[in-house]
Amino acid sequence: MAGNISNSAGPVASSLSKLQSLNGLFAINKKQGPTSADVLNMLKEALLKEAGVKNPNPRKRKKQSLKMGHGGTLDSSASGVLVVGVGNGTKMLSTMLAGSKKYVAVGELGKATDTLDASGSVILEKDFEHITRLDLEEKLKAFTGEIMQVPPLYSALKKDGQRLSVLLKQGHQVEAKPARPVKVYNLSLQEFKPPLFTLDIECGGGFYVRSLVDDLGKALSSCAHVKELIRTKQGQFTLEEHALHEEQWTLENILCSLQPCSELEQKQTEADT
Repeated sequence: MAGNISNSAGPVASSLSKLQSLNGLFAINKKQGPTSADVLNMLKEALLKEAGVKNPNPRKRKKQSLKMGHGGTLDSSASGVLVVGVGNGTKMLSTMLAGSKKYVAVGELGKATDTLDASGSVILEKDFEHITRLDLEEKLKAFTGEIMQVPPLYSALKKDGQRLSVLLKQGHQVEAKPARPVKVYNLSLQEFKPPLFTLDIECGGGFYVRSLVDDLGKALSSCAHVKELIRTKQGQFTLEEHALHEEQWTLENILCSLQPCSELEQKQTEADT
């Protein structure tokens, strides 16, 4: 079993049934460090404990007390908006995966890493002193619109049911996935303080900011990696207005911020017409 209900059955059963009756989407603020799956399990554990479930095991898939999923992986080293589906809301998560997202990314010129971000090992260093703000802004134009992009080797993409990142950490040889079309709606340079630069990005599903920064470094006759990444918006959910911080992970706060399935389906219908 996922957990045992305490003896104060009345209010506890009521809290648990209220939790299990939730259907919809809401957003949380994922902090830097844990994986998206870890954060989801922390959220489930906090809610089940609040509902009176003793020793909840959110990782146990069978006989789950709470049906919950997230709508798009954020890298461990990234933070920001993580959309969560609960109950029948989990069926709406595919629209989050495919929908538009916004990011703020800090890149570092002159160093490339094996993971394409600061969590990896430096594998190449190159000069960057020749790069100006105008150079960078000019190169960004080539990465706007519908572009072809090769996903990072260290990613949530799978081969034979195993994540590429896991296979690499186990010492297996992994081939890069072929380039695929992705959409970049808006891309702008916000700050340029070499070796650091800050980008505002709005993109579609399947887009990797790490690949963008890596490709940008190469296009500038240097190299680069992502030093910091924050997802500021996913679908209609923004970091400032909607994302619940860890101390706000309570049933009451989720009830206040939940977008019920009926409202989401209506919005989707309106968007399609």
